[in-house]
Amino acid sequence: MPESIFKTATLGLGGNLGEPVHAMAVALRALDQRSDCRVVAVSRLYRTPPWGKTDQSYFFNACAEIQTTLGPEALLDVCLDIEREMKRERIERWGPRTLDIDVLTYADVVQSAPRLELPHPRMTDRGFVLMPLADFAPDMLVEGTTVLEWLAKADVQGIEVADQSSAWWHIA
Repeated sequence: MPESIFKTATLGLGGNLGEPVHAMAVALRALDQRSDCRVVAVSRLYRTPPWGKTDQSYFFNACAEIQTTLGPEALLDVCLDIEREMKRERIERWGPRTLDIDVLTYADVVQSAPRLELPHPRMTDRGFVLMPLADFAPDMLVEGTTVLEWLAKADVQGIEVADQSSAWWHIA
């Protein structure tokens, strides 16, 4: 396939039920094994306090950059299929989950569609997204501001690095 048809997308991954680190690693490996996706960068692994619904266990979070020939909605469908394979159940908003994969950005696409809003509408408020994203994309522009600048304004209280290596997804 010609390089020109691959687009760059970023993903946010997280979970707090079962073995979330293993689930995120399996998800990244599943994406990387596809002919239409390849993982090109992965953040360190973070342990983060729950957000939105705070009466639940801490989460593990990470971000990844992928190259893909899939369109934005097709990429979302692949991510949702992986979540289902990992036994993700959508019971309550911001509730506990085995695995969550959000499409954060897709090339320079800006859209407000019912199924997929790009860039992700709440990513610039969430330290648990911005901190891992800054590991490999600190200068990426989101709504005209760099990830690092958004991170400087975000609440990062309680977020800690759980694994210093960005290779955690190969071994978990």
